[in-house]
Amino acid sequence: MANVCTKRTALIIVDVQPTFTEGGELSVVGGDAVARAIHDFVERERGHYALIATTQDWHVDPGDHWSAEPDYADTWPRHGVAGSENARLHPAIGSLDVPHHIRKGQYAAAYSGFEGVEDNDDHVPTRGDVDAALAAGRTLDGLLRAHDITRVDLVGIALSHCVRDTALDAAARGYETRVYEDLTVPVSAELGAQAVERMRKSGVAIIEGERYVD
Repeated sequence: MANVCTKRTALIIVDVQPTFTEGGELSVVGGDAVARAIHDFVERERGHYALIATTQDWHVDPGDHWSAEPDYADTWPRHGVAGSENARLHPAIGSLDVPHHIRKGQYAAAYSGFEGVEDNDDHVPTRGDVDAALAAGRTLDGLLRAHDITRVDLVGIALSHCVRDTALDAAARGYETRVYEDLTVPVSAELGAQAVERMRKSGVAIIEGERYVD
């Protein structure tokens, strides 16, 4: 029998894509291991969740977010190219049959999943497609509210960047927000520690371990 949610909780799997795991254009050490750990967590714990969604970088023309001479703070090497194999979900996550996919950064830099739109196929959208989805409210916030979600759990890549920004946005929107630290990986230990401190100060709970906590 599936476990019954005591709260309307969503799991958001942030940017677990080959572009960010070992061998990708913007690889994070430990990304593949985190992808497998998230897969196992979802298989074991998905009964606790009223909703599961993924986010992905899905860049078409993100302006100066891409650079031939990146500073790795505001500009980055070409990555997350919409429609490419490396922008699709990591195989460990793709095998989970998650129904909702939030794509972000199509035509501008975007770190938080709350900047994206729901897009459940692999087409390359036009600016008009993205604008229409935003106007229709097909956003992560819209998805969560449509499912009466009150609490958000986050896992994924990278703790120090897109996980952090998605968590901060969730908390700012009034969701009880938790990050499973052992199911994330930062770009560096220093940036990860800074992200955790910032999230805690903003009311985000940091959960240790790989088991669901009620």
